[in-house]
Amino acid sequence: MSKQNEKSTAIKRVVLDVLKPREPPIHELASKLAILNGVNNVGIALIEIDQDTESIKVSLEGDNINIEAVRKSVEEFGAVVHSIDEVTVSKKYSSKK
Repeated sequence: MSKQNEKSTAIKRVVLDVLKPREPPIHELASKLAILNGVNNVGIALIEIDQDTESIKVSLEGDNINIEAVRKSVEEFGAVVHSIDEVTVSKKYSSKK
């Protein structure tokens, strides 16, 4: 049998606008997101603080980021994704027999 290249895509980078409660702190959210499959690096920047909430930008880099898994983890943390502000996608090839 000959091998056939199969094209698909993988999300390599995503930037989210997130609103979260003041507690727990952002480093705990970063650690929670960093353990997800396909995620290699997480960066969080604090954009704005008010009495009860924080607006943050969450940057994730990886090999194949699952946005729905990220969204679920953010929501389990008591936060909400307002928008997806940036996405980088690349082709990936796998061999199929």
